[in-house]
Amino acid sequence: MAFKLTWIGHATLALETNGYHVLVDPYISQNPTASADPAAIAADYILVTHGHGDHLGDTIEIAKRTCAMVIANFEICNWLEKKGIKVHSQHLGGGFHHPFGYLKLTLALHGSALPDGSYGGNPAGFLLPTHTGEKIYMAGDTGLFGDMQLIGEEGITLAVIPIGDNYTMGPDDALRAVKLLTPEHVIPIHYSTWGLIAQDPHAWAARVQAETDAQVHVLAPGEGFIYP
Repeated sequence: MAFKLTWIGHATLALETNGYHVLVDPYISQNPTASADPAAIAADYILVTHGHGDHLGDTIEIAKRTCAMVIANFEICNWLEKKGIKVHSQHLGGGFHHPFGYLKLTLALHGSALPDGSYGGNPAGFLLPTHTGEKIYMAGDTGLFGDMQLIGEEGITLAVIPIGDNYTMGPDDALRAVKLLTPEHVIPIHYSTWGLIAQDPHAWAARVQAETDAQVHVLAPGEGFIYP
């Protein structure tokens, strides 16, 4: 197994690769769709795309329980470090060789205020080559942007993208994103957590598979995608 990625619900992901548990945007305890227990979930590293509460979520509690290192932009890491959390800060376009892989922060079009109103820096996505060479792109909360084509030139094995609309790309722009990224596989996230972002992921998947070569995997909360 090169990697396993589980959709916990909303934008929360649990990635297992090279023997490490990497948790992404752990919004669990207040998430009406979450399929995990924040008091029991495993984490060696926690990745945070931006500072909004539905992404920062249970980061502090989980990091303190597991002693996981949190990876995010400088501003979020600085805020978390003052709360006693072990951090590694990066910024847009910068990559670092972590034990689980070379993680690079990518552009995302969104906001990033922290829960107490502090400045959360620039939002980000994550590009992660696995130890066996596959590349995972986790877009984070974002609108469509043309430089997704540059990210696609990396050769994306799996793209995880939002489709909910209102706060992020909706189905139309998410389809255009897939055409720019040209991934082998796609998982839609950040939809139907609340009525405001309700979408039909199966209808979207049918459109993607009719118009691109990507294979779409519509996961239920708690369901995983294993590659290969």
